[in-house]
Amino acid sequence: MAGYATRVRADIARWREIGLINPATAEALARDVVANERASLSFGSILAMMAALLFGAAILIFVAANWEAFPRLLRVAALFAVILAGYVGGAVLKARDHAAIGEAMWIIAAAAFGGSIALIGQMYHLSGDEASALVTWCAGTALAAVALRSSPLTVAAVGIADAWLVLKGFGFYWRAETPHLFIVVAIVLFAISFWTRSQAARHLVILSVILYLVLLAMDRETLPVAMSLAIASVLLFAASVFAGDPIDRILQLGGRLPLHALLGFLTGMAIIQFELADESTYNSGFAVASIVALASIVAAIMLAGRESRGLRWLAYTGFAFELAIIYSVTLRSMLDTAGFFLAAAVLLGILALIIIRIERRMKVPAGTGATV
Repeated sequence: MAGYATRVRADIARWREIGLINPATAEALARDVVANERASLSFGSILAMMAALLFGAAILIFVAANWEAFPRLLRVAALFAVILAGYVGGAVLKARDHAAIGEAMWIIAAAAFGGSIALIGQMYHLSGDEASALVTWCAGTALAAVALRSSPLTVAAVGIADAWLVLKGFGFYWRAETPHLFIVVAIVLFAISFWTRSQAARHLVILSVILYLVLLAMDRETLPVAMSLAIASVLLFAASVFAGDPIDRILQLGGRLPLHALLGFLTGMAIIQFELADESTYNSGFAVASIVALASIVAAIMLAGRESRGLRWLAYTGFAFELAIIYSVTLRSMLDTAGFFLAAAVLLGILALIIIRIERRMKVPAGTGATV
């Protein structure tokens, strides 16, 4: 946002110099940009936050290393003192205009809460596993985010939920299984992000849901889940393109819903293609899926690529992936390879000419008599 505001101020100055706007309008626009500019973290603030996190880690490691030397009551008191000092100290610092350091203190308190769950559970031999501890840690961090209306704590809660999803889904500590409770957690955290004004958390939740569906496809029936993901992504993309403003006012994603929808579609199609790929014989289902994927990438660029550089780069990456997977699955000889790339070059050249012609027509000013 800071980069955007800087560019807008430079444009305002340029417009004023060439006479497009008068000085009064320029000053009003500059004041509006300053008033709506979100405060960004400076390099010093980032270093302060990292130092605070390291300090909190040092405290927890010191307590853990000397765990047996402390009386049991002193252990619990020390852990709760770190948590209380982090939350209260962070609130005081934020009230005194030290927002970055205050948020860092809150992150320390959240980390101390997670460490306390493990240490107290070990001390009192409480029943449960790592999964339950992560869920409890996520719930406590989310509750703190709501109480303090903290965007970083909301992001931290989503990150903890993602850690639980990955560890549970890939079976690092337990038997691998997809935690279906994650969808409920994701919905709750997505709702909390509106209260805490955390757009970053909303983006992370959407990416996490895509990861959940990938794990679900690996764990259950692959094709139905992957096809559902691809179809839902297409519908979301269409809605974001043709009714983008109302949807973005509701979801508040900064106009990046098409980017998420394209990522979901590419992920779903990749799963379908991997499932249909057959190294021994030519698979017509794979060919149809590849054609649909390539055509959809082109359609995404034409519909929303002009408005989003990120979407264009994701589409180009997806196109390169499609070429790679088609080559690895369907081609066998150097002659086939040469023929494939020759045909692809011709098709892409024709497509490029068509797109360039369409874009030129779209840029023709109204009233010149040109038809679009």
